Amino acid sequence: MAAIYDALFIFTPIVVLIGLIIVWSYFSPKRVVIYEYERGVVFHNGKFHRILVSGAYWLLQRFDTLQKVDVRARFITIPAQEVLTADNINVKVSIAASFQVNDPLKALTTTSNYSEALYLTLQVGLRDLFSSSPVEELLAKRGELSKRLFETTVEKVSNIGLTLLSANIKDFMFPGDLKNIFAQIVNARNEGLAALERARGESAALRNLANAAKMLENNPALLQLRTLQAIESKGGNTVVLSVPQEMTGILPITKKK
Repeated sequence: MAAIYDALFIFTPIVVLIGLIIVWSYFSPKRVVIYEYERGVVFHNGKFHRILVSGAYWLLQRFDTLQKVDVRARFITIPAQEVLTADNINVKVSIAASFQVNDPLKALTTTSNYSEALYLTLQVGLRDLFSSSPVEELLAKRGELSKRLFETTVEKVSNIGLTLLSANIKDFMFPGDLKNIFAQIVNARNEGLAALERARGESAALRNLANAAKMLENNPALLQLRTLQAIESKGGNTVVLSVPQEMTGILPITKKK
């Protein structure tokens, strides 16, 4: 019996120490640091527990899982995409956008990859925008395309926990043969506008001549006065102007220089 007691006396502390080590390893906390530009999403046994702001924290490593989310503004570029307009013309368009995570939990739980989700949302928005308008309308309102793309995608992006800061269409390219066609269309349009302006000018001149002729018809003395003015502007020695007496009430006028 003494031997048994001696054995228990020796091994009991060892067993207790091993048990404490096991318990400590199972329940031991771990120290984590969240930086100023991050947010930490903590899941306890797989369920959402809390969101950590910047600072140092202790978590139970056996029960708590931490996922860090970068909340800084980031940029994404979508290279040239072939999209079809409403009049079945293929154009290539590229996009530059910036975004920021405003809801870390939604960003992690709504999609498996929020950056890819944003990428696809912008792609779909771009295709919807171009497929609803003919190419001439898109060219005429090219400055408004970025604004329209932003307005049609900002709410969808918000649903995945992101804030869309900007969405700009960078390049708007046509195939080579279409470039020549549109250049000819633009030249023809400019020539038509120039011809229209010339026609307007000629019409205005004809109206002025018609008004002048009507005034001279009603007032014949105006023609002689205009003739005298023209002669005087060019210079001369003697000008004899006969005016009907019933119009002026005076005798014929003789002007000498």
